[in-house]
Amino acid sequence: MKIQRLLFGIAVLAMVPFSAFADECSLVIEGTDQMSFSKKKMSAPASCETVKVTLKHTGSLAKDMMGHNWVLTKADDMQAIVKEGAAAGLDNNYLPEGDDRIIAATDVVGGGETSEVEFSTEGLAGEKLTFFCSFPGHSGMMKGNFSIK
Repeated sequence: MKIQRLLFGIAVLAMVPFSAFADECSLVIEGTDQMSFSKKKMSAPASCETVKVTLKHTGSLAKDMMGHNWVLTKADDMQAIVKEGAAAGLDNNYLPEGDDRIIAATDVVGGGETSEVEFSTEGLAGEKLTFFCSFPGHSGMMKGNFSIK
């Protein structure tokens, strides 16, 4: 009986690092009707080959009024993407189509909606990365730093 408990305990402990590892590679961020993200900094360990980001819009306004997306780029590319994205319009998630500077991006969502994106971390460790919302006028307040550690 003691051996069975011991083996069970070891099995449970063996699963802890895996579940912790899996959670570190799946991140959640929320956007609100008050034009804000729930986080200013996000990170994932270098051991994650891919990262999944889920954006939840916790407000109630429609996406054409207070829509949000989550976009990841190198920090130096953000302003140009925001400017070019405004011209691209809502149908293109306020992002220039096929732009290689965009590392990852969710769709624009409205209140109560969710969108997610999964991307490779290859080559991102040590880069100065920024996440932001590209909806026109939002990136000034809805932005933060992203790092692969």
